[in-house]
Amino acid sequence: MKLQLIRHATLWLRYAGLALLIDPMFSHQGANPPIANSANDRRNPLVPLPFAEAEKLRPDAVLVTHLHRDHWDEAAAAALPESTPIWCQPGDEPAFAAAGFASITAIAETFSFQGVKVTRTSGRHGTGEIGQRMGPVSGFVLQAEGEPTLYIAGDTIWCDEVKQALDAYRPEMTVVNAGGARFVQGDPITMDADDVADLCRYAPYTRVVAVHMDAINHCLVTRADLQAALAAAGWLRQVAIPGDGEWV
Repeated sequence: MKLQLIRHATLWLRYAGLALLIDPMFSHQGANPPIANSANDRRNPLVPLPFAEAEKLRPDAVLVTHLHRDHWDEAAAAALPESTPIWCQPGDEPAFAAAGFASITAIAETFSFQGVKVTRTSGRHGTGEIGQRMGPVSGFVLQAEGEPTLYIAGDTIWCDEVKQALDAYRPEMTVVNAGGARFVQGDPITMDADDVADLCRYAPYTRVVAVHMDAINHCLVTRADLQAALAAAGWLRQVAIPGDGEWV
């Protein structure tokens, strides 16, 4: 297995002979407005793609955890061939069909493709009313013979659903969307430094890869913030914090 952070939550994954693209956001730097009701007015994405060729990636399949614009955008829909298989959570199929994609699989529980088993997990995209308004989100666990179990937690805070996924699959690697994304009101809607530390404490057997930072204006926890907090808490050796374009 090889995992590359492209930018934000966009990942390029080589797994059991497959090339998988996860949560593609291909918009050019500054192409989109700031997230509404956030603490600053910086346009998104904050940074460019690390290499122009990202827009020309040709994956065997695309895995989209949910339809928020920082995980699936118009630029990605335009760049990818419409014949590309799309894997998504139930309920999101019409958006991909409307964009012209013909091979769409909604994973309600499990799905197998060329020896790779993909299992959907749950999460909480925030707390209270804000969490409800953010809509359903999913994580996914990938398993294949001869490969480590990979858990992509998706846009979730530290919660019982994440604990249940860790307990059920005991993944060797867990990708978390950190950054402490939040609005002016309410609690974070993705993991912050405390959440990542709690996950490390709960599951010391998993190697954590923290992404989803330094690219969208309402993600207020930077890579530097997370590194400093984990170092102070004694968990930094368990966590990789890749830069854009970096392989894990």
